[in-house]
Amino acid sequence: MAQSAYIKLVDGSAVSSLTLDEVKEHLLHYKDQLALTGKQLGWGYEEAGFPYSIETKPDAEGRWFYLKGKENRYRYIVVGVGQETSGETEQGYIQLVLPDDATYGDKSKANEIGKHLGRRLKAELHLFNGRVMYFNPRK
Repeated sequence: MAQSAYIKLVDGSAVSSLTLDEVKEHLLHYKDQLALTGKQLGWGYEEAGFPYSIETKPDAEGRWFYLKGKENRYRYIVVGVGQETSGETEQGYIQLVLPDDATYGDKSKANEIGKHLGRRLKAELHLFNGRVMYFNPRK
């Protein structure tokens, strides 16, 4: 059974909603940060930290894309965006989905990506195990 984690854009988040292209930009920024870290360390940390290529399918229609693993330890992570209504407010979210054939490496990388996006967007991260990490300013 597929597992999902959600990055919910709540009150106090940096933005209230995102498009798929904006999520791709955030992932490319993350990849660039890893490349700079690797440059400081003197080895190819970018390939170890983000071992995926961003792929789209024509039938996705702007609803989702997937990260395809470049090594055999990593397979797929599906990334989608959406809106949910809670009361009178609309709340945007990013969904990270691990398909049935995902590896433990995929789950670890999805957690890392979720934490990075949660920090950057000041959002709530609902992890695969049901726990919640709060990166948004709370009163």
